[in-house]
Amino acid sequence: MSRFDRYLLSQLLALFGFFSLVLVAIYWVNRAVGLFDKLIGDGQSALVFLEFSALTLPNVIRLVLPISAFIATVYATNRLASESELVVMQATGFSAFRLARPVVYFGLIVALMMLILMHVLVPASRTMLALRTAEISQNVTARFLNDGQFMHPSDGVTLYIREITPTGELLDLYLNDNRSSGQQVTYTATRALLVRGETGAKLVMVDGMIQALRDSRLAVTRFADFTYDLGDVIGGSETAGRTIDELSTAELFRADPAVVEETGETRAAFLFEAHSRFAQPFLALAAALIGFAALVSGGFSRFGLWPQVGLAVLLLIFVQMINTGATSAGLKRESAVLLAYLAPIIGVGIATFILWQSQWSRRRPKAVAA
Repeated sequence: MSRFDRYLLSQLLALFGFFSLVLVAIYWVNRAVGLFDKLIGDGQSALVFLEFSALTLPNVIRLVLPISAFIATVYATNRLASESELVVMQATGFSAFRLARPVVYFGLIVALMMLILMHVLVPASRTMLALRTAEISQNVTARFLNDGQFMHPSDGVTLYIREITPTGELLDLYLNDNRSSGQQVTYTATRALLVRGETGAKLVMVDGMIQALRDSRLAVTRFADFTYDLGDVIGGSETAGRTIDELSTAELFRADPAVVEETGETRAAFLFEAHSRFAQPFLALAAALIGFAALVSGGFSRFGLWPQVGLAVLLLIFVQMINTGATSAGLKRESAVLLAYLAPIIGVGIATFILWQSQWSRRRPKAVAA
């Protein structure tokens, strides 16, 4: 690697790190506000909030990296052009493609980061996030149970607990279930315990009574112990199936019918997601090359390269529109899964064409003069 390559690559990496931190912080703060309200409102601690925030970071970073690569390339190239460093390098005989070599290195480094994120870190973090969400949703004591006050876990259900002991035992429990039309059932117990079942949380009541009022008739039943299923009372207690983001790339390529049914997706969605994990990282390379090529094509100007910056932004939006359309088509048909590679290929192709046109326009006056 030449000195110029090392110099430009170091500039790109430093700016890339800075813009990545800024964008991740902005995106994370925007998401963290809602997450904080939800978790703290459910009675969770600040440590749980920090844990959930950390588990969402890999996916946030994955979304931010291509944008950071584009902004870093545009900013570095604009600064080199304004300081006439690019003009000097072109005067020494560097072609547009030769100048773009460190940008290619930079784009491949960012693509490698995204490959690691998409194949390893994001599925692992999403799996851990789903497990922790299930644990939190089943922690009924933290979410709904407070002693000394009437609670309404769902419509038509009223719950009162005189005291919750440090060991989790519920003393003097009152539960009124008025969800059935024409029938009202009241449960009272001196003691009760919360246990986890396969279908969700269950309330085991000890030494109590059931009073069922139906058609103005009251039926009273006393019991030594009785189990009440809270799965229908408190939403989110059932364990949901995995999502496609939690699966490994190997599982996506296999697309076993049982796993496809578990996620509720289609086989086409599985295959397209698997190919996307290989294709999407190269959008960072395409974004970096588009930003560099658009600015290099403008040459030196005392008024800056803002028209070229606008062109680069428009081209990036165009590539993203292609990516969105390809994703929509690829999720519907198995035969269209290779459309996952369309946007990166077109992006790199656009950048290559602009570099070639820039190089040809510089050589054309010499050929005419000869």
